Amino acid sequence: MSTGALLWRQFRFERRMFWRNPSAAFFNFALPLIFLFLIASVFGSKTKDLNTLVPGIAGLAVMTTTFTALAFNITFLREQGILKRVRGTPMPPVAYFGGLLANAVANAVVQVALVVVIGHVVYGLTWRHLDVLELAVFTLAGVVAFGSLGIAMSHAIPNFDAAPAYVNAVFLPMIFISGTFYSTSSLPGVLDAAARALPLKHVIDGLRAAIVTGSGIGHHVGALLALVAWSIGGVTLAVRFFRWE
Repeated sequence: MSTGALLWRQFRFERRMFWRNPSAAFFNFALPLIFLFLIASVFGSKTKDLNTLVPGIAGLAVMTTTFTALAFNITFLREQGILKRVRGTPMPPVAYFGGLLANAVANAVVQVALVVVIGHVVYGLTWRHLDVLELAVFTLAGVVAFGSLGIAMSHAIPNFDAAPAYVNAVFLPMIFISGTFYSTSSLPGVLDAAARALPLKHVIDGLRAAIVTGSGIGHHVGALLALVAWSIGGVTLAVRFFRWE
């Protein structure tokens, strides 16, 4: 069987396993949507607030379905000896990890689509400025950046019990300073500089342009280049320090 066929079978297996794991489904799909509904309900559904909240939740969804999920999953698979056993099988590593990454990509695409549709259908955001190409480009760039960083992060986690502490130490500060729930225009200078140095803000800025303003990719080349730089760094770290056991 070809590597492509094995990758496809692994992807289908990962999809079945994903839906059989309620906690994984909750954190990947339900949690960002709960944030969207709760915050929109508590703080109102003014267009200005929703123009900030909907792209922010979409960026949050990209991060949870890739960075958080892969950091947890790779750590668990390594600790349980599954990666070691996979290494001893005839399956090419590219087919196995390709299936894992494709599963994360599928989750991210579905989640972003759900957030965008809910923002437009439930909360009345206009479709007039929706730029599908820009939305796809920044979703893909965010998936690659956060996916590679999630795998790289798993190398630093000593065991699965410690995974929540390590992941949340990165995840929580990043979502709160990157404009996930509010505009970053009033952030103190130090926090604003930190947010601009991190990838999530660039994902959210690109998604906001695609969902709300429709300003085009040409107006956010800097954000795209920042995500490319994070992707290169993440892939380098993920490959350089990868351990099968």
